[in-house]
Amino acid sequence: MASNVSSSQRQYGPRLAPYACDPAKSRGRLYPETESPPRSCYQRDRDRVIHSAAFRRLKHKTQVFVYHEGDHYRTRLTHSIEVSQIARSISRALGLNEDLAEALALGHDLGHTPFGHCGEDALDAAMRDYGGFDHNAQTLRILTHLEHRYAAFDGLNLTWETLEGVVKHNGPLIRMDEGARGTIPEAILEFDAEYPLDLSTWASAEAQVASLSDDIAYNNHDIDDGLRAGLFEIEDLTPVPLAGPVFAAVAERYPGLDRSRSIHESVRRLINAMVSDLLAESRTRIEASGARSPDEIRHRNQPVIAFSAAMTENDRALKRFLFTRMYRHDRVKAMTEVGRRVVRDLFDLYLPHPERLPEEWRDEAAGRSKRETARLVCDYIAGMTDRYALDEHSRLIGGIEIA
Repeated sequence: MASNVSSSQRQYGPRLAPYACDPAKSRGRLYPETESPPRSCYQRDRDRVIHSAAFRRLKHKTQVFVYHEGDHYRTRLTHSIEVSQIARSISRALGLNEDLAEALALGHDLGHTPFGHCGEDALDAAMRDYGGFDHNAQTLRILTHLEHRYAAFDGLNLTWETLEGVVKHNGPLIRMDEGARGTIPEAILEFDAEYPLDLSTWASAEAQVASLSDDIAYNNHDIDDGLRAGLFEIEDLTPVPLAGPVFAAVAERYPGLDRSRSIHESVRRLINAMVSDLLAESRTRIEASGARSPDEIRHRNQPVIAFSAAMTENDRALKRFLFTRMYRHDRVKAMTEVGRRVVRDLFDLYLPHPERLPEEWRDEAAGRSKRETARLVCDYIAGMTDRYALDEHSRLIGGIEIA
């Protein structure tokens, strides 16, 4: 009897579902390359992300707390690793390609600025007259242009499926009933013109997994970090759906358990509850779709990877709690204002004075228009770590007192 398992599946890992992305059927790379056995093309993508300079810089980029506030809080790097673990587990359970999901999870935050979302807001405001700033588009720029590691091309030359997942992990960028392209970042439109990423369809199931794994990771780990930082207490979570009952159940099951272990046990259970719900809902949606290929997943009118309606509402309630009690906390807001000021001050210095940039960036700025120079300055600032941005501000402009 002939086997219906492809040679790539036999070589590269567990059997894939028919709707999973098979490396043997990848749409390839912008610049054709001979692949590198025994790795699949998606394993190679993952490895290229891990070895990139942008990935290393995530170690000192804010998740919520800036690096000086403590060694035990999440950074963009530790967050990305945690997202990849969740994405791999979900993908394996659903018969999806774990390596593609892992590459997307590890690379999804490469485009973030120093100081988290406040840095992104400040850079977007500074770039308002020059095309704006979007961290997803910046991730694409890093992967396709800004990383300079290979002799034959700029960027990392990742597969079509990985680039598609980076750009469309939150859904189609062009709705078929609208056809509007005006709100799509320039970097995405420019690359799509050279290497079309099918902006009107959903991304692969693996990209959808990576997106929701991001939600699961940051919601639950922000609870962990917020509690350990003293921004709120366990009792404050009592009225929050899902979170409150889980913490109560742990307290009942383990009376007298120390606070640190209670937090870890509760967060572990929260992650398990959200993953279990996602698996059940996604299996139902996949079966109902009848999809037999990745392209059938892409052309659905809704995602196949999703929470149930009840868990979606729990997720929203948790986000509302964290927004009010953590992200808007005075301690976090104080650092947010510092981050905004540092980013804006540096942009306002470099744009009219590109000669103040480091030599390699200064050479790149020679002969450019103001708009092109603004994008170059934006790329430089976006790549900074929190620590480097603070040091450069102190060196070039003056120090800022931080709590």
